[in-house]
Amino acid sequence: MDDRALLQSLFRTAVSAADPAQCLAAHLPAPPKGRTVVVGAGKAAAAMARALEAAWDGPLEGVVVTRYGHSVPTAQIKVIEAAHPVPDTAGLGGALKVIETVRALGPDDLVICLMSGGASSLLVYPAGDLSLDDKQQIGRMLLKSGATITEMNAVRKHLSAIKGGKLAAAAAPAKVVTLAISDVPGDGADVIGSGPTVPDTSTRQDALAILDAYQCDIPAHVRAHLESDACETPKPGHAAFETAEFRLIAAPQMSLEAAATSARKAGLMPLILGDAIEGEAREVAIVHAGIARQVARHNQPAPKPAVLLSGGETTVTVRGKGRGGRNAEFLLALAVALNGDQRISAFAGDTDGIDGTEENAGAILTPDTLARARAAGLDAAAHLANNDGYGFFERLDDLVVTGPTLTNVNDFRAIIVR
Repeated sequence: MDDRALLQSLFRTAVSAADPAQCLAAHLPAPPKGRTVVVGAGKAAAAMARALEAAWDGPLEGVVVTRYGHSVPTAQIKVIEAAHPVPDTAGLGGALKVIETVRALGPDDLVICLMSGGASSLLVYPAGDLSLDDKQQIGRMLLKSGATITEMNAVRKHLSAIKGGKLAAAAAPAKVVTLAISDVPGDGADVIGSGPTVPDTSTRQDALAILDAYQCDIPAHVRAHLESDACETPKPGHAAFETAEFRLIAAPQMSLEAAATSARKAGLMPLILGDAIEGEAREVAIVHAGIARQVARHNQPAPKPAVLLSGGETTVTVRGKGRGGRNAEFLLALAVALNGDQRISAFAGDTDGIDGTEENAGAILTPDTLARARAAGLDAAAHLANNDGYGFFERLDDLVVTGPTLTNVNDFRAIIVR
């Protein structure tokens, strides 16, 4: 198997480790005396619902919201498709249906909440007098700002009537068990999907500080909302969480370890650099390039042939007008930093199969990438300055397109050093 094929095989292994059909059943709670109601949101929500139906012994009812194109057939749980990363009216309708589904439940009833990456955008229910348009405008600002997912979700929680523990409050006194697939660095329960069923550790003051730090020009009525104590989210110790449990069923580290096992079988020494790497994609790429060169030159911190594996979620501060998600940006910056090093190949992609808003999961970098680019009249540095990683790798036929994977444990990066 050549390195191009091997890199894609490692990606498939990482994705498979987070497949709800493989990892959900072991985490199911015991059936209740009363009803079992299922709600949830995320890019894996429909696949999780299908896996739950296959494993659950007894009646189920409920609704989940997933991204357009990420639905699968289910028998008992309704699936609603909505927009991501900027929410739409379908997401609003789905969130209202979720709240409606959990209201008026009793202490003998069970709510199983299925959460995965993308839920923060898909489960949109503006708080107070805020509108969907307000949420859309602020979401677009944050997506372009370079804010981390933790920062973005701190803002989202304080603009929402369902996130930040408010779904658990609506479901009380029913027992709530959340089954989550993490797509966030550090696997924080209150960050995954903006934590609709868990206590919130962020505050409205945090939300305001984040918006100000990234110079987001928010409307006066939105600022007034965040300045009011009424927008604060339920904190640890709130009665709503007395009968709530959180169970992590898949996370980036699990997928990295699965890929490491596969790499060993292929004769590579795996080195996991981290499962929670954040920062500007192009800066993270420079660091990865430095480590790869250290392996190539000095067999440190791992002997070659080796593969460097990492996960997490980088950010992109958009200044240009090109196309491309954070993984294409990372890989293009890596290509520039490596400058045609003949010993190194790499893959970067999003485990949900969608890098940003494009149709590719990621892209491949080979030792001859820059040479082929020059022959095609492409200037890698210029494409990077224009945030056009997608356009660069598309011209070279180096995009990797998988379609929706129906799971999401964030970015996956693999760098082979020979």
